[in-house]
Amino acid sequence: MNKVKRAIIMAAGYGRRMEPVTKKIPKPMVSVNGIRMIDSVIEGLIKNDILDIYIVVGYKKEYFNQLLEEYSDININLIENPFYDTCNNVSSLYCARNYLENSIILDGDQLIYDSSILSPYFNLSGYNCIWTNKPTKEWVLELDNESKIVRNCYRDGHEYGWQLYSISRWNREDGKKLKKHLEIEFEKKKNIQIYWDDVPLFCYPEEYTLSICPMEKGSVVEIDDFNELVTIDPTYREYR
Repeated sequence: MNKVKRAIIMAAGYGRRMEPVTKKIPKPMVSVNGIRMIDSVIEGLIKNDILDIYIVVGYKKEYFNQLLEEYSDININLIENPFYDTCNNVSSLYCARNYLENSIILDGDQLIYDSSILSPYFNLSGYNCIWTNKPTKEWVLELDNESKIVRNCYRDGHEYGWQLYSISRWNREDGKKLKKHLEIEFEKKKNIQIYWDDVPLFCYPEEYTLSICPMEKGSVVEIDDFNELVTIDPTYREYR
């Protein structure tokens, strides 16, 4: 059994699909029904005694400084991503590559409704997933029936399977490999427009033995665009 020692929260992007709200504030700092999205993530980590937190910032980075005061009783560190406006999110994890061993990596622009899904204990590295019997356009993982090891990922969706969410855990060995592979892709190959998840799932799948952490639908909600925000929090209708 492995145990998470630190968290990496990805919070550097523009959040353009959430405009006009994100013209004034970074997406993770947007309040939804009275709570900022990043607060739901941090509070979930605290409930699981994950108190060493690294937040990768970029767009409107100054807004995140208040978190250092608001959560002064835990160890929050801000990591600046100077590439956020020219590269995809592979650049954010590249900037946090020194903290990948025994880590949980998650996006700051989601709402955690069930903090148990952020448990620090895990066996194999891998992603939080929900089972779906319905076609989806989201990334879907296929497992080996016997070993329950990930054997395929459908990046354009699938008719059924384990839908991947942006919460993942990485043990010491896989964290070291992920750091090395990020450096190869970002520094040497200049592969700067990929998602960081492409690295273990598509660039070097044979070098990782990944599994999943099953969770129930509704445990976490990812808000992708402004219309979804309005559906969850109707007070944002005034922004139309």
